Amino acid sequence: MSRPPAPGPSPTTSPTSAALTRPVPLGPRSIAVLALTTLIGLAAFGWPLLASPASALVGHSTDAPWLFALLMPLLLAVLVAQLSESGLDPKAVALLGVLAAAGAALRPLGAGTAGLEPMFFLMVLAGRVLGPGTGFVLGALTMFASALLTGGVGPWLPFQMLAMGWVCLGAALLPGPATLRGRREVLLLAGYGAVSAVLYGTVMNLQGWPYIGGLSSSVAFVPGDPLSANLPRFAVYCLTTSLGWDLPRAALTATLCLTVGAPVLRALRRAVRRAAFDAPIGFVPPQR
Repeated sequence: MSRPPAPGPSPTTSPTSAALTRPVPLGPRSIAVLALTTLIGLAAFGWPLLASPASALVGHSTDAPWLFALLMPLLLAVLVAQLSESGLDPKAVALLGVLAAAGAALRPLGAGTAGLEPMFFLMVLAGRVLGPGTGFVLGALTMFASALLTGGVGPWLPFQMLAMGWVCLGAALLPGPATLRGRREVLLLAGYGAVSAVLYGTVMNLQGWPYIGGLSSSVAFVPGDPLSANLPRFAVYCLTTSLGWDLPRAALTATLCLTVGAPVLRALRRAVRRAAFDAPIGFVPPQR
């Protein structure tokens, strides 16, 4: 009597491929919606520098950010709905909920102290593991949940959701984990985390800069001025107002990635692998 083979991965599914399963795979329409949302988001953030002096936005520089703030939730809702069409099953919803709750709980731990926000390192690592679609949704959802937790709901929230979605999206688009693992991957994520933490602060400065009153003429936004005049003012504004917050956030993100990044990556990949998001569901009749 022959002994049955030991349990293990099927011939068509290796542990590595299972570890790279994406809870929300991106289809052509989802990619198109994500690209459109990103383009409109870039316009929402960059209009003070990109709008021509003759643009209608220049004449409404005080209320244009509010218009974009009303538009962003609609775009994010369309994107989440489109991503859900790709197969957002209960296991993916549960995983997103757990990670979003963890990120929201981490944010208040240091948000009031020199810009230290430990949630950034978790968003970078989770975006790396979960992929572009799930990563973008996770970043936006985490920022929304943390705003509810900390009372930070305001016209800036849609911009924060979009910016954090970009942070997770960028981590997912780094060189593939199938070819880059171990210490090199951790170093890459630490470097990316530091850069993205600074860029996050920069784009959020750009969102609030046009309608902050009381600034000196050397840093204030001047509607109708060309890019060559407003860009230096914005650079000085960032240096004098937020760099002292952005650099500690970048240093903390890189440090956490270097110290605990490897075990967190393994835990996230193990959770995705065991969830088997792309495993087909079937019923096998009992053997007689």
